[in-house]
Amino acid sequence: QVQLVESGGGLVQAGGSLRLSCAASGRTFSNYAMAWFRQAPGRAREFLGAINWSGSVTYYADSADSVKGRFTISRDNAKNTVYLQMNSLQPEDTAVYYCAAGDWGTSDRSYGYWGRGTQVTVSS
Repeated sequence: QVQLVESGGGLVQAGGSLRLSCAASGRTFSNYAMAWFRQAPGRAREFLGAINWSGSVTYYADSADSVKGRFTISRDNAKNTVYLQMNSLQPEDTAVYYCAAGDWGTSDRSYGYWGRGTQVTVSS
């Protein structure tokens, strides 16, 4: 079992930045690829990006409303933590953000462990 706890969400003005953290406990963190998803009200959960076990490879979704270039995923295996740095936030980034652990992939079916999420609200 892997337990995941997200933190760092909150209310930010448009154009601002937030860094989300996801702390893992339980099984060996470095065994897993990690991913970030988000879900806005009334919308399906959306894959944002993933990072491989070592942190040497990252992938960002093409379809996720241009997060490429604004969002960066990183991890620190010594701290059992994965991060999502979000810059130039816009109101459409408002959502609950989730981290997940599992195999490499863009589908939520690739990830067997999920955090409870952290709310990000961007005001205009």
